[in-house]
Amino acid sequence: MGPGKAELLEKIEQSGSISAAARDMGMSYRRAWQLVEAINKSFSQQVVVTAVGGHSGGGTRITAFGQDVLARFLDMEAKASASIAADLRSYSEYLKAPKAQTRKR
Repeated sequence: MGPGKAELLEKIEQSGSISAAARDMGMSYRRAWQLVEAINKSFSQQVVVTAVGGHSGGGTRITAFGQDVLARFLDMEAKASASIAADLRSYSEYLKAPKAQTRKR
């Protein structure tokens, strides 16, 4: 699990659709589906479940287990970011200042 897969899960949860989540993230449906399969294979229980379309329509949802996995990941990510915030500020002093952008006519 990483930030990209976590974002994909969030987008799927919001939209109820792998294809909508993929579009929102600017990736192909195929790539999003591959990531969903990889996520499901990585955990002891299914994180994402899909329903085939038809009369009542299809859809995708994040399982309760998946919601817990996502929440725990986001919590760990927030803790890690907070623990290095001061170091990151001092480290950024080594970076070049961004150049001012000029508009071409």
